[in-house]
Amino acid sequence: MAAPPLSPTEFSSAVTAITSAFGDPTRREIYLFAHSTEIGVTATEVAERFELHPNVARHHLDKLAAGGYVEITTARPASGAGAGRPSKRYRVLGGDMALEIPVRNDEVIIRLLGRALTELGRERAEELAEEIGTEYGIEMAEAMGPSAAQKSVRTALHAVADALSAHGFAAHAEREGDTLHLVAEHCPFGETAVANPVMCAIDRGMVRGMLGSLYGETSVDLQSSRSQGDDRCVTSVE
Repeated sequence: MAAPPLSPTEFSSAVTAITSAFGDPTRREIYLFAHSTEIGVTATEVAERFELHPNVARHHLDKLAAGGYVEITTARPASGAGAGRPSKRYRVLGGDMALEIPVRNDEVIIRLLGRALTELGRERAEELAEEIGTEYGIEMAEAMGPSAAQKSVRTALHAVADALSAHGFAAHAEREGDTLHLVAEHCPFGETAVANPVMCAIDRGMVRGMLGSLYGETSVDLQSSRSQGDDRCVTSVE
C-alpha cells in the first residue's frame, strides 16, 4: 500500500533534515527549486537563480544526484534552436520524499581525524593538515575546469569563496586596504575544530591550493578563527 502524500510541513521538515545531513543551506534551496518543476533544472538555471558560479551550482546538483535525491537526464535542443550539446537536467525523483535519513557517519570520521591529528603533535599535525587541505583545494579547482582560471587574485578569491560555501563554510571575500580577506561564517568541522584547532590548517591549505590553481602562488595567513574564540574565521591574502 502506497504511503500517503506528505503535507507541506512534513515535506519541508524532511528537506530540512536532509539538508542538515549535507550541512549546506544553499543545497536545500536548490533542492526545493528543482522540486518546483516537473522537468527539472539545469546547472545554468541554478547558477542564475542563486547567483553562483556555474561549477559551484553543478557541484550542489551532483551532490544531490549522488545522494539519490535527483536524477540526471539529458535533452537535445528544441527543433529549430540550432545544433548544440544536450542539456543536462536534474529532476527530483518522485513527488514525495522518504523520511528515512542516512546516519551521519561523517561526524565520527571528523572526530577521528581531529583526535589523530592531535596525537601527531601540533607542529607535524598542522603541516600534515595543510598539505591535505592544499591537495584537496587543487582538486576542487581542477574540478571547476580550465575556464575557471582568473586574471586577478580578487576574482579568484570570490571563486574560492563560492567553492568553500558549497562545502559548508558560508564564505565570502572582503577587502581591507591593500589586503583581501576570505571570511568564513561557518565551519563544517563544528565542535571538532574547537577541540582540535590544528584542523584550521586544513582550511588554510584549501584556500592556498585553490588560489594557486585559479590565479597563481599566493601568500595566505589565518588571522582569526572560531576555534580560538573569534566570531568568524578570517584568512588574509596578499
